Amino acid sequence: MFVFNYADGATALGVWGVWIIVFAVLFGFNEAARRWKYVGFASFVILPLILSILWFTVLSDTTYTDWFHLAKVYSSTAGCIGFWCIRHVSFKNKHTGREWRLSDKKWALCFPPLILAINILEAVLRDFQVGIQYRGGGTLADEAMYVLGGPWNFMNGIAGILNIITITGWLGICIRKKTAKDGSRDMLWPDMLWFWIIAYDLWNFDYTYNCLPGHSWYCGFALLLAATLCSFTVGKGAWLQHRAQTLAIWCMFAQTFPAFIDKGAFAVASSYSEVPLYAFSIAALASNIAVFAYMIYKVFRTRRNPYLGELYTDLKQYKEIKALAEANLPQAVKLPAEQV
Repeated sequence: MFVFNYADGATALGVWGVWIIVFAVLFGFNEAARRWKYVGFASFVILPLILSILWFTVLSDTTYTDWFHLAKVYSSTAGCIGFWCIRHVSFKNKHTGREWRLSDKKWALCFPPLILAINILEAVLRDFQVGIQYRGGGTLADEAMYVLGGPWNFMNGIAGILNIITITGWLGICIRKKTAKDGSRDMLWPDMLWFWIIAYDLWNFDYTYNCLPGHSWYCGFALLLAATLCSFTVGKGAWLQHRAQTLAIWCMFAQTFPAFIDKGAFAVASSYSEVPLYAFSIAALASNIAVFAYMIYKVFRTRRNPYLGELYTDLKQYKEIKALAEANLPQAVKLPAEQV
């Protein structure tokens, strides 16, 4: 499945140790960026501006400049900026004096599923491209690594399309209420539950193993686990926010220091065995078919529209996440009868 670079002095203990460090740094960075408003702003507005200048000037000979890597880093960063605005930006109506926030507007809530779908679609197109252009094996156009195209690319591409179709309930996105323990104001998505997240993780890991085989040890394994673990523990219900933040910072790191994952003792390659290529693609496709089938079942059972409302409101996990959200004051506050 994976091959450690023993020729350059790698050891299993050393590579696993670096993997743990990468995972811990991603998890810790996400915690800092989500809990402190201006750490998030600095991380996803100021830092990318500085790094962009470096990528196209002094680092232009070493960084990735192909369409896919640039699209990935800028789309993930755009997602982080948009999510930050939904969580923190507010305005005051100069005529009524009433304050309103982006999270109150339905048009603003269309941004998270849109950026997520675009991000998935980019990877789906890459899977199909590798399956067609590199069938039987070949080195990528940017000469970054060798890939082995085959039926697994098309199976995983279909899984990614199903993953997009099963994105539901975005109009129910809400903001986490501040507490003494957590003042993050996370962007909660109650309808995005564990089964969709696991199906996404299986699909995305397989995509990295298919199309970024030399990077999947870190950007597939460690990166996905950091966001998922956070969404199941301290940052419950805010998986998309965690995914965008960890992905953006990883992409910025990989753009700036590509040698870390491409060369040296800590670079980890794929075995290019067809067994795991088939196995991961089958698992990704099967899990996304299962989520799609469950979505269709819930639609017929509840008569709810999964794109104009929320679908899984009767599930325990949904209710647990919804309980973390701020109260919707216009609906929650009831006036005494004499004031109506």
